[in-house]
Amino acid sequence: MKFKKPKFWDYNKPNFLSYLFFPVAIILKTIKSLIDLTTKKNKYPLIKTICVGNIYLGGTGKTSLSLKINEILKKKIKTCFIKKYYPDQIDEQKILANHGKLFTSKDRSSSIKEAINENFQLAIFDDGLQDPSINYDYNIVCFNIENWIGNSFTIPAGPLRENIKNLKKYKNVFLNGNNENIDNIKEYIHNLDPNINIYQGEYIPLNINEFDKSEKYLVFSGIGNHKTFISMLRKNNINIVKEIEFPDHYKYLQKEIDDIISLSKKLNCKVMTTEKDYMRLNNNDKIFYIKSELKILNQETFINDISKVYENN
Repeated sequence: MKFKKPKFWDYNKPNFLSYLFFPVAIILKTIKSLIDLTTKKNKYPLIKTICVGNIYLGGTGKTSLSLKINEILKKKIKTCFIKKYYPDQIDEQKILANHGKLFTSKDRSSSIKEAINENFQLAIFDDGLQDPSINYDYNIVCFNIENWIGNSFTIPAGPLRENIKNLKKYKNVFLNGNNENIDNIKEYIHNLDPNINIYQGEYIPLNINEFDKSEKYLVFSGIGNHKTFISMLRKNNINIVKEIEFPDHYKYLQKEIDDIISLSKKLNCKVMTTEKDYMRLNNNDKIFYIKSELKILNQETFINDISKVYENN
């Protein structure tokens, strides 16, 4: 069964349910702290490591940023991806594997050793920020601008994996979205620590010109940032007459796909989804997908910063 986050997680302020679950959140936080304290953090001197993670549970653009970092650094150093194996995240694994060497197992440490044995110089981790067993050379915390930190509480009272104040120890924040007004978010972060590096990216559709903008579209997705996907399409003048949101990493039943296609016929429109969702379908020729990539708005500064990871041996 797929998990769909509760709506109250993304309210601007905590509500009754948030406070109801707050004692459980405190217990989970205490258990996590004890695990972190008793787990040895391993450093791997034979390979450099960059972790692209998140604090907010859900779609924050980790995979998109991992791809962009690989694109930037693979010209200078032998790079690979590492992603912990989860059977419901095959879509992301396929996308990463299409852009470089991917090591995936149920234990990230095993993947690191495989990468070292194959002489890779830098490993880009898609997720793993909360893994207490690895001391990464460089950490990036991703946020989706649309959701930001939700109601600011930790799981299960809110959507955060750990306290937002922990940004101080990670030092690097990446804000993904569609160029929304983020001044308040930046101010919030710098009030926590003025030395935190803030980078920003927006999603750019790569194959938008393949679509007739005079047509109508039914758009569906099962990703963590559905609203951002819809915003990107509308920004590029795609005429959306119906949108359907599924839980992140949703495994579609054939009946659900048939129903979507049937509905599109009634609405006299075409069907569109994301590349990640399309990876979970059986090459249905009645469904079109958008390829997109992350554009880093302050890219030169970002490149200079992450390049220090392997330049400072």
